[in-house]
Amino acid sequence: MSTEQAAPTSTEYIVHHLTNLHVGHGFWTLHLDTLIVSGVLGLVIFGMMALAARRATSGVPRGMQNFFEMVVSLVDSQVRDTFHAKSELVTPLAITIFVWVWVMNAVDLIPVDFLPKVVHATGVEHFKFVPTTDPNLTFAMSITVFLIMLGFNVRFKGISGFLHEALTVPFGKYLFPVNLLFRIIEDIAKPISLALRLFGNMYAGEMVFILLAVWAGAGFLWAPFSAVLSLGWALFHILIITLQAFVFMMLTIVYMSMAAESH
Repeated sequence: MSTEQAAPTSTEYIVHHLTNLHVGHGFWTLHLDTLIVSGVLGLVIFGMMALAARRATSGVPRGMQNFFEMVVSLVDSQVRDTFHAKSELVTPLAITIFVWVWVMNAVDLIPVDFLPKVVHATGVEHFKFVPTTDPNLTFAMSITVFLIMLGFNVRFKGISGFLHEALTVPFGKYLFPVNLLFRIIEDIAKPISLALRLFGNMYAGEMVFILLAVWAGAGFLWAPFSAVLSLGWALFHILIITLQAFVFMMLTIVYMSMAAESH
């Protein structure tokens, strides 16, 4: 009797690649793959930045120092143009978001079957390698930005100033229930849109790569077309992952600027 395992169907293949390694049930479910990959990538990239900063010289920057200085200068110029208050938190926050989100997005450029096969050899059945295709991570980041934004409102305006703005803008104090309702909707929409924009774009990009891989496995004649399309989509996806990291960073800066300025 043959013991060979039947090849998965297209649906099984797609579900396999989109299933997280998790523990727990319901609300308390933890996606271990998202936590592990995002944590490891954070330690690696920020460790490299710390090493570059420690070895930085005052002369002409080279190699890793040159690259990270370009990134820091880009982000710092965006903060200076957008955020007009004084804060030592905004620039480091923006740099952290841009670099970390970009690195997590960039995992999507690795062939969809390469890393899962490596992990599968260790006995782990499911493992998603692109953290930003997990809404749990994108919402965690956007909610963190939202909480910092609320802290900035209180810091720069005081509790009384913050409440005065929430209750009187834009229709005046006599329509404070309407003002408050609009403010609640506006503030809640910020983390939701921030999280869903990043998640939706990265999830869609991952789905395209998976579908191209399914097409490649449909037959020998389809493989060359799938390889060409995969290369073209990967080159285009470099723009997408960079743009999504930049948009997440810029919206964070804008939200902090709105929190620091009065209407």
